[in-house]
Amino acid sequence: MAFGKRSGATAPTLPGAAPAAASAPKPAAPKPAPSPAASAQPKQATSIPGAAPAPAVKLKTPEIKPEPIRKVSQHSEQYYSTKTTIFNALIDTIDLSQLAQLDTESAREEIRDIVVEIISIKNVVMSISEQEYLLDDICNDVLGYGPLEPLLARDDIADIMVNGADTTYIEVNGKIERTNIRFRDNAQLMNICQRIVSQVGRRVDESSPICDARLLDGSRVNVIAPPLAIDGPTLTIRKFKKDKLKLNDLVRFGSISEAGAEVLRIIGHSRCNVLISGGTGSGKTTLLNCLTGFIEPGERVITCEDSAELQLQQPHVVRLETRPPNIEGSGEITMRDLVKNCLRMRPERIIVGEVRGPEAFDLLQAMNTGHDGSMGTLHANSAREALSRVESMITMGGFALPAKTIREMIVGSIDVVVQASRLRDGSRRIMGITEVLGLEGDTIVLQDILKYEIEGEDDDGKIIGRHRGMGIGRPRFWERAAYYNMERELAAALDSLNNA
Repeated sequence: MAFGKRSGATAPTLPGAAPAAASAPKPAAPKPAPSPAASAQPKQATSIPGAAPAPAVKLKTPEIKPEPIRKVSQHSEQYYSTKTTIFNALIDTIDLSQLAQLDTESAREEIRDIVVEIISIKNVVMSISEQEYLLDDICNDVLGYGPLEPLLARDDIADIMVNGADTTYIEVNGKIERTNIRFRDNAQLMNICQRIVSQVGRRVDESSPICDARLLDGSRVNVIAPPLAIDGPTLTIRKFKKDKLKLNDLVRFGSISEAGAEVLRIIGHSRCNVLISGGTGSGKTTLLNCLTGFIEPGERVITCEDSAELQLQQPHVVRLETRPPNIEGSGEITMRDLVKNCLRMRPERIIVGEVRGPEAFDLLQAMNTGHDGSMGTLHANSAREALSRVESMITMGGFALPAKTIREMIVGSIDVVVQASRLRDGSRRIMGITEVLGLEGDTIVLQDILKYEIEGEDDDGKIIGRHRGMGIGRPRFWERAAYYNMERELAAALDSLNNA
């Protein structure tokens, strides 16, 4: 059945209808050319007579639930108002130049005496416990890190993220939560940021708004200030546990199996060159700290980092840290400068906190010229991607080397790649141990020794999985383990891993 009437055609006669009057066929009129605008219009779907209309598709709009807030501080608005009043009176009363000449304990006693006097003069009604908290709170504002102090004191917090004066997040057990911690204003937050970075000889202000620094306990700090941060200063603190983790702790947490931990111990003892790859917050630095625990006490170790955060326990360790340029743009000491200088310091092992640039070339040279057992971390999602990133770093560093030459350097330098990851439930796992076998044509040949296989999740949403051996009985670093009389231990660990 035709829909519509063609020119020069006779309309069909429907049953029961009167015949149409005969008419002479008219010459077909020329059709006007379609305009560009009309041709650009999308064609509408033709509805079929008698067909049921298509059901309307309803899109589900995700329900936005209010964000839960973890109450770290239990104080009311009235408390914060009273604190602001007393703090302003304290600043008007105290002589900050004389306070700076006192040691920390004496300065705290001086501040407490003045605050108690201000509370008495202003007839502020507070309980003894509230008054004690207020005294500590104001001392922290003047001498310490203000509202951050209770968060820094907790060992279960891994990260502190401050997005302006009114918004603070923490990471606990791999999950990010918002807290009710807040600052008086952005000026107080900026003052605390400047106090943190000044302790390690750095500065942050409008002329130098980005800064990496560290706290006295080794926690890593990043500050980005206005005008780059639109909603106020942004402070990120990556905390480190006071109790230094060991490989046995990773086994207890389920990050690695006992047999896998034994393989890592042998890799560390037998001075394999190790590259640890993973995403942000996947536990690369923690794993690097654990592997450095197997370095012999008599070895000379030199570490190179952007912010000193490694916690080596050996007695003979030299720690080096990069330096950003000053306000005139001079005086910068890059990671590559440190790694190159390491080679003149008679190192036995070189540990690079994070490889992110042309220093990869110097690290490979160090690994391949008698500094066995060197280690480093980088950001990558798999072992093969990690080696590709090393190649990319060397290429971007301006080294005019053929790709095959760079890959030959990688194969001759790196023995093992350990892949770490943070799973969706917040847990951290060692996803694989991969050794570098060699080069076939232009392709680097890799061999997995261990892999973590996800099998599902439990009722609480926790990932269930297991570390499984890949059936490798004699890895490439077997001879190296035999040199250190550890081949029997390696064979037993591999058997246990493969039979898991």
